[in-house]
Amino acid sequence: MPTRVELDKKEYPAPRGISLFECAEQMNVRVPTSCLKNGKCRECLVEVTAGMENLTARTAEEKHLTGQFRLSCRARINSDSGHIRCHTLKRQQMKIEASSSGLPISFQSIPLEPAVVLDGTRILLEGKQIATGSSVYGLALDIGTTTVVVRLVDLQKGEIVAASAFENPQRFAGSNVMARIQYNVQNKGRLLQRTLTGYLSHVIEDFPVDPMDIYEVVVAANSAMRDIFFGLDVVSIGQKPFHSIREIAVAQGLRKTTAVEITARKLRLPINPEARIAGLPIIGCHVGADAAACLLAIDIQNQNQPILMMDIGTNTEILCYANNKLLVASCPAGPAFEGGSVNCGMPGLQGAIEKVDISASGRVNYRVIDAAYPEGICGSGLVDLLCQLHKSGRISNTGRLVNGSDRFMVDSKAGIYLSEGDISELAQAKGACSAGVRLLLERAGLELPDLDRFYLAGGFARYLDLDSARHINLIPNLPDHRTVQIGNAALEGATIALCSIPQRKMLEKLVLSAEHLALEEQERFFDYFVDGCLFTGPALSC
Repeated sequence: MPTRVELDKKEYPAPRGISLFECAEQMNVRVPTSCLKNGKCRECLVEVTAGMENLTARTAEEKHLTGQFRLSCRARINSDSGHIRCHTLKRQQMKIEASSSGLPISFQSIPLEPAVVLDGTRILLEGKQIATGSSVYGLALDIGTTTVVVRLVDLQKGEIVAASAFENPQRFAGSNVMARIQYNVQNKGRLLQRTLTGYLSHVIEDFPVDPMDIYEVVVAANSAMRDIFFGLDVVSIGQKPFHSIREIAVAQGLRKTTAVEITARKLRLPINPEARIAGLPIIGCHVGADAAACLLAIDIQNQNQPILMMDIGTNTEILCYANNKLLVASCPAGPAFEGGSVNCGMPGLQGAIEKVDISASGRVNYRVIDAAYPEGICGSGLVDLLCQLHKSGRISNTGRLVNGSDRFMVDSKAGIYLSEGDISELAQAKGACSAGVRLLLERAGLELPDLDRFYLAGGFARYLDLDSARHINLIPNLPDHRTVQIGNAALEGATIALCSIPQRKMLEKLVLSAEHLALEEQERFFDYFVDGCLFTGPALSC
């Protein structure tokens, strides 16, 4: 009996010697590649979750990979029977939205003043001709540790043309920022940068415009992800006091901004070679350009009352603005709420369980994105599940399953479950967020009742059930009318910066005045963290 290969929920009886890439071709599963199965582009990543022993050993082209990752064109079937389960990195087209709901500002509510304009047939970048043509497009790019999101914008009309999202292929180097930094330092050849730009190139090529008409890309990302993307040395971000080399240069008076620029030619993206790739400024340490982009999205310069913003992700950023003073902090939340470090976790893409309810009889009811076959649970579903498990008495206040089992089955047929180890990962993530909020408010001399608005940002924040998030103490226990879900504010902010040079310049000045609070150095951080890890109902209350 041939070896049974399961790839992205499709199956194929594979004979010995065939590669996983060839199996994918037989199943009509698309695997990214730029080198036509020669092992050179390193883009055809798959994650093998079962049956690794039925594959040939890693080849020289795969020596950069860690964990369960393989290059599908190099990994060949090495048995005459058995079962191999693997999946490609997820990618999907996104629903095109004019703006993020809940935000006090959007890229369409400000004057359209992009850096790139069309003057007759001349293409001008901040007044300098770089090409000729009849169309001008730009990209807003949010590089998350777990997910990468791209918007294509018509810079003449100020309209979104297309959007796409994909799992960050740098996952093979680790699920968190520090692991990526260590990998990037230890491995030469800019493998993380090349892998990401390879995947991004395929997205660009699939957009419904000529890539040569794309003349600027504005990038929002955390400090490490931004600098890796631009090929900068990230050693200093991984060591105390965790400063980017651009921060260090500003502190030494060698630069005026932590923003970074490079041409598309140098980055080898398949857009106009004279196009500018612009990385938004870093605020401080691990509070990066993604948090800076969020400041544009919440119209920070016009906020007259105290506000708090939390952008939940692998590296959660918290920002407090009161009395014209900006305080920022980053929380080592980890990738749990983005689907990483959780056995059946996944990003909020097609096939992810996004909503969970447990009935009085114990029946698990759920909703899947795009009504597809369930493949895993994304962040909003995990928050619901934790809340339901605690409310129904199935987990204790310390996060232990009370029936003595080591896992709770969500769907036995689909093999989707939540283990005690998963619960621990999620508890630590929410504990870090909770501690960060408490410490930042203390530093600002504020209490929860003082806040006019709490902005909740992040890839899955728009779809969070607020009651569930409050119950597990992931977010402050503020009333609904003061809690605003703004979704991917970093992407919206990057789009604002793409469409408005004045907004971009204002942001560069603003971030230089921010005060960064190192949470791990605060005396009460550990106590607050431990409190936040517990499941005792809403704790951060008015």
